[in-house]
Amino acid sequence: MALFYNKVEEGRGKKEEGRGKIVLESVTFSDFAYYNSREMCNFAEEIEDMANEINNSKRDLTMLSNGLATSDSEYVRLVSLISDTWENAKGRAALAVNTELLEANWQTGRYIVEFEQQGNAKARYGEQLITNLAKDLTRLRGRGFSRSNLIYMRKFYLTFPKSETLSHQLTWSHYFELLKCDDPLEMQFYMKECINQGWRVRELKRQINSSLFQRLALSTDKEGVLALASEGHQVQTANDIIRDPFVLEFTGLPKQKRYKEKDLEDALKANMEKFLLELGRGFAFIGRQYIVPIGARRFKVDLVFYHAILKCYVLIDLKRNEIKHSDIGQMNLYLNYFKNEVCQPDDNPPVGIVLGARKDELLMEYALQGIDNQLFAARYQLYLPNREELQSELDRLLDNTK
Repeated sequence: MALFYNKVEEGRGKKEEGRGKIVLESVTFSDFAYYNSREMCNFAEEIEDMANEINNSKRDLTMLSNGLATSDSEYVRLVSLISDTWENAKGRAALAVNTELLEANWQTGRYIVEFEQQGNAKARYGEQLITNLAKDLTRLRGRGFSRSNLIYMRKFYLTFPKSETLSHQLTWSHYFELLKCDDPLEMQFYMKECINQGWRVRELKRQINSSLFQRLALSTDKEGVLALASEGHQVQTANDIIRDPFVLEFTGLPKQKRYKEKDLEDALKANMEKFLLELGRGFAFIGRQYIVPIGARRFKVDLVFYHAILKCYVLIDLKRNEIKHSDIGQMNLYLNYFKNEVCQPDDNPPVGIVLGARKDELLMEYALQGIDNQLFAARYQLYLPNREELQSELDRLLDNTK
């Protein structure tokens, strides 16, 4: 069976290709300014792609050894050593570029703030300071000094007044997105998750747009919210992998359109990488329509995963409409089968999730009562949540517990 792992990438780098290619041997200040531009925020993703390129190059050497001038083992090893040296050098150089880029942005913000703090300077320039700087720096140094970029550099310094608190595991493009978070707790959470889970910039943007922080925070209390912000999302029990709702906007199924459960299952399988991102760290995809033979009957579980952190199977059954009490009984049957027929001695008991478009809280409370298995009823939605509404709910939660 094919396994799809939701894993953290190890290392970052920069591919030398396409427009704006950096010559790593001689990087000038204008190169940094160029990459400050909003249009080049994909620089971060190119840096992260380097990890895959390095790993692939090592595999390619093994595959292409038969095509070298000689198949002599010592010669093949020589080629491998030289190739690895250059690949690793490119990775280190790209990391150095990222470190200097962060420092340049931070220093620029610092100079602006310190200049503004001079009373007479603020009186003379006022709001025109950023506008004037954008015009003059663009004329002197070229692209990368738009008014919006300078505003974010200024905010970068104000948010992180001590440069040693910056994480060089993140790129300027990561920080550019993080600075859009108005809530300090939310920003801190996403920063931690980027570091812990190795999110690319596009993954960070998706998680912010799906209001992941608000969804997780609303399922806990004030202490839990503060822990979430300071430590990131910690997976220790089955409850920690439950979202309510799970946001599946990437399936491309409009919320008003009539569709079958198989359509939803097909869409999730086709977008497995995005689904794993929504599920969270630790999930590995095992298969779909997993056969559960009991006596002369054959049942099928829609989706089966293995959770590497919890060390257990996770079964998901999809429901197009409202979750029924009979759906809970059916999932309980699957969990009992897995415990007795599939799980190994070192596996923890399996987890079952019945995922439906709607659920009646009271009905689910009675349906789940008395069940010993780890079984959950959760909702999904096919559109991004209203972030402002969720934030208002979270603000009320925090205000009421002061």
